[in-house]
Amino acid sequence: MTLIIKNGTCITAAETFTADIRVEGGKIALVGQNLDTENAEVVDASGKLVMPGGVDAHTHFDLPMPGTVSSDDHYTGHKAAAFGGTTTVMDFIPQGAGSMKQNVDAWQQKVSAKAAIDYTFHMNVTRFDDQVAADLPGLAADGIRSIKVFMAYNGRLRLSDGDIFQALRIAKKAGILTMLHAENGDVIDLLVAEALAAGNKTPEYHALTRPAWGVVEAVLRGAALSGQADGAPLYVVHMNAAGEVDQLRYAREHGLPVMGETCPQYLFFTIDHLRRPDGAKWVCSPPMRTHEDNQALWRGLTDGTLQVMGTDHCPFFFDGTKPIIYEGKPVAIPGKELGADDFTKIPNGLPGVGDRLPVLWTYGVRAGRLTPNQFVAMNATNPARIFGLYPQKGTLMPGADADLAIWDPEKRLIYGVGVAQHRTDYNLYEDWELVGMPEKVFLRGQLIVDGQRWLGKAGQGQYLARRSAGEVL
Repeated sequence: MTLIIKNGTCITAAETFTADIRVEGGKIALVGQNLDTENAEVVDASGKLVMPGGVDAHTHFDLPMPGTVSSDDHYTGHKAAAFGGTTTVMDFIPQGAGSMKQNVDAWQQKVSAKAAIDYTFHMNVTRFDDQVAADLPGLAADGIRSIKVFMAYNGRLRLSDGDIFQALRIAKKAGILTMLHAENGDVIDLLVAEALAAGNKTPEYHALTRPAWGVVEAVLRGAALSGQADGAPLYVVHMNAAGEVDQLRYAREHGLPVMGETCPQYLFFTIDHLRRPDGAKWVCSPPMRTHEDNQALWRGLTDGTLQVMGTDHCPFFFDGTKPIIYEGKPVAIPGKELGADDFTKIPNGLPGVGDRLPVLWTYGVRAGRLTPNQFVAMNATNPARIFGLYPQKGTLMPGADADLAIWDPEKRLIYGVGVAQHRTDYNLYEDWELVGMPEKVFLRGQLIVDGQRWLGKAGQGQYLARRSAGEVL
């Protein structure tokens, strides 16, 4: 079946223009004026915007945590993403026992039958030895071109600086991008122990024990390791503090191939949200900072110091003792109540994969902070380019997958848990007024979201084996 989307205002990372889009075989076949509609299904996008489906480079679905699991799996989270205009997500494979190949195969088996949109993986590297060093280049054969290393979570996830340095060198040689969780694990552990000893167990201490200076020095340390590893590309995830933007800018001005991502929560919320009676809702790592940090991150997006807007989507119930109704069935999953008396036991993570585009359109584009082209760049095109998915994803050019979001720029609604499709019991943006929402969302030319109707299904998502190492932007 041929599909033609007519008369829409097309927005890419570089251009804004009026055109028709012809879709054949799940691909964009032609972009032009007054395309022939004979024997085609026609969607009239007059007065609407047409953008490439969003690409979220940072998500966690079905992630095991002490006493629970993140509440969105690879079906429910993908569905939520689609309702928000996102059609491609990147998930992280935990490094368990066995070889990396075994880890990859096990995670793929877990995901494939549930996937509702297209997906690819990053590989966590949370232990490093001779076998891991030997296995790491082989990730490329499975289409995995990115690894993630941690400077925090001592005794669980953290690698030493020397191990990170080795991983950077091996990854560079194999055409694999290294992603970095930048915090100071030693300082965090000391401050957490002091807080607990003093009886300070409320959610705000999650932020107070992870000070901003720790992430600032960790970003510079990561950039320095990149430089010492012969310029190995580095991508710093979930940047959250003003000083991090400064260090990223410094590294880039000195020619280092270092890139940065932030997430919507770090643009809008502060430590004061953790001081509320429901402060556990905002507990994530790294934590919320200050209003000044919010503003510095906005500036980093505006001036191009930051390249990507991810979400770090990893939701939990606020009160997992009370079921919600999801697709007609009651669901209750242990959540943030696990840490009601101790901030260290609050599952770290927030919902966000479906919120990202609507919230940033209203408070970024409509507020004048971002141009529509910047919006598309940071939410679709740049992550596709950096992670080796471009031009299959993230663009409207012929030959690309027909992942399309038809956007109603004037649709007004009061947002919140009743609108968002995440499988959890709260939303960070409750009662916010949004203007602009996706009206129809297509995955490879198939309509999967039509207003409030879900037309997608589990298993329709395809794994994206990345054969390209991507670009340094």
